[in-house]
Amino acid sequence: MWQLGLLGMAVVVALVVAPGTANAAPTAPAAPATPDVQTMIENLLKSFLPGAGSPTTPAGDTSQMIVVSVPEASATKGTLTAFEKNANGQWEPVIGPVDAYVGDKGIGAPEDNVHRTPEGTFTLGQAFGRQDNPGTKMPYKKVDDQDWWDANMKSPTYNRMVRQSQSPGADSENLYDMGPAYDYAVQIVHNPTNTPGKASAIFLHVGSEPTWGCVAIDKESMVKILKWLDPAKNPKIAIGVNEKTPTDPATAPSLNDQSGSPLTGDALTGVLSQFTSVIPQLLGSATGS
Repeated sequence: MWQLGLLGMAVVVALVVAPGTANAAPTAPAAPATPDVQTMIENLLKSFLPGAGSPTTPAGDTSQMIVVSVPEASATKGTLTAFEKNANGQWEPVIGPVDAYVGDKGIGAPEDNVHRTPEGTFTLGQAFGRQDNPGTKMPYKKVDDQDWWDANMKSPTYNRMVRQSQSPGADSENLYDMGPAYDYAVQIVHNPTNTPGKASAIFLHVGSEPTWGCVAIDKESMVKILKWLDPAKNPKIAIGVNEKTPTDPATAPSLNDQSGSPLTGDALTGVLSQFTSVIPQLLGSATGS
C-alpha cells in the first residue's frame, strides 16, 4: 500500500471477462484486478502535493515521472524507475529499475535533522554538480567551494542555494566539499515554501548507501536521468512504499533483451505490465506527509 500525503482515493478497475460456454463449470468471482501502470502513474499525479508544482505548468501536464519505491517505510533501499508518456499518451519505462537508497531513517514526513526521505510526489528543481553539465535541459550550475545549500532555519535563504565565502550556519552544506555524491544532483522540491523545520537540501544525487534524507543512485544512472529530464515536460518524482518492491533490481523486469538492446513492441508491452508489481500502487487512504 502506498501511503502518500493528504489525499485518499479509490480506483475502480473494470474487468473484462471472456464469455464461458454453456457447459462451463461455475467459477468463483474474479479477484479485483491490479491497476495498470497508466492508472497508477496518473493517480500519483492526482496526488501531487498542492503548492509543489511549477507555477506555469499544471501537474496534469506532466509527461516525465520518476518513481522511487521501497518495500517498507523503514527500508533504506529500493528501486528507481523513470517513465515517460509517449505520443499516444501511454506511460513507458525508459530508465531502470536501478538500486535507489533513501534516508537511513527510511521515508516519511520530512523533518530537519532527521535522516528521513520525504514521502510523496514532488516537482524537480535546480540541477547542479561538481562536474560540467552532462547535457541536461534542467537549469544546471557547476558548483565550487563558494556554493552552499542553506540549512540554517533562522536564515532568510533557508533551503536555497547561496553563493558566499562562509557557511550560512547550522548544518548548511558546501556543495563542492560534500564530495562525489554531488558530482551530479537535482533538487527534489519537497518544501516549496521553504518552511523551517520541514527539511532542506533534499536531492536526487550520486551514491550507493543510505542517505541523510536524499535519494541516491549510481553515477551512470544519474547522468542518464539528467540527460533525460526536460523542464518542458514538467517532470515529477514520486517516493513511496510498495511491499512488492524487489530488494535487488536484477529481479525486476528488464527493459532490455539479452543482448542489451531496448525492448520494443509486444515484448515491451509485456514487461510494462509487470511493473504493476514494481512501482507503487496508490490504492488506499493517505496520511499526511
